[in-house]
Amino acid sequence: MKKIAVLLPCYNEELTIAKVVADFRKVLLDAEIYVYDNNSTDRSRELARKTGAVVRSVPQQGKGFVVRKMFQEIEADCYLMADSDDTYPAEAAPELIRDILAREMDMVTGDRLSTTYYEVNPRKFHNFGNSLVCFLIRLLFRHKVSDVMTGYRAFSRRFVKNCPILCSGFELETEMTLFALDRRLPFREIPVAYRDRPAGSVSKLNTYRDGFRVLKTIFLLLSNYRPMFFFGMLGLLSLLVSAGFFIPVLIEYLQTGAVPRYPTLFCAVSLAIIGVLLVACGLILKTVKHYFDCLAEINLKN
Repeated sequence: MKKIAVLLPCYNEELTIAKVVADFRKVLLDAEIYVYDNNSTDRSRELARKTGAVVRSVPQQGKGFVVRKMFQEIEADCYLMADSDDTYPAEAAPELIRDILAREMDMVTGDRLSTTYYEVNPRKFHNFGNSLVCFLIRLLFRHKVSDVMTGYRAFSRRFVKNCPILCSGFELETEMTLFALDRRLPFREIPVAYRDRPAGSVSKLNTYRDGFRVLKTIFLLLSNYRPMFFFGMLGLLSLLVSAGFFIPVLIEYLQTGAVPRYPTLFCAVSLAIIGVLLVACGLILKTVKHYFDCLAEINLKN
């Protein structure tokens, strides 16, 4: 029988953790449920342990640290990750893990945005941020993704043991999605109903701070996954600005035979050199990435 592990990162979720563990135990009878506590100051650990979950602690604060520890320590054939705030329906779990167990997919995500998310989530900037991130991924990575930041995901063992978790916070989901896109791993999205937190339960997300982190992560990962595009665009921009400075100086020189604005000329030449160097960096990093992609492909096959 294939082993299924339910992964529940937890930070001050005493109002919901017991119900979440019990709900997943009802629908996945043979699964092992793990609760990784991230310095909770309430009764989350105690309640999770009483409900029968395997409880472990991660001292480094941040969801990225928690999931990295989970991926390193837990051995299973199928991994199901969900938040501990009771916003995702456990009833959808069998559908999420079905394609993982059949070895047809490496990641299956629960798509909130196509169902009830916008109706029950009153935080307008969160809604705008989710839509913006999806738009940027579609634009920059040329792949249609409906819900990039969902925390309800199922993974294959191959995905878990090869995905590098580099971030520390809530930009984690974006990083995992971009990893799957870059490695061309098969994944699909399944619409799932989303419900808001129960009364008294407080979100740990900071709209502006975590939103900025997610956007920063997209562009940092873009430089890693598509270096020629990233540095090529920066180089082209530098060359265009250089041309904007240089052309008036050139016209003036052709008309008068003199160059009265040397600082402008030096600025144009400097920007042109920077642009060429950026394009060269993109070419070099693209070659390096291709080499490491080949090594990663060998690891994935093994």
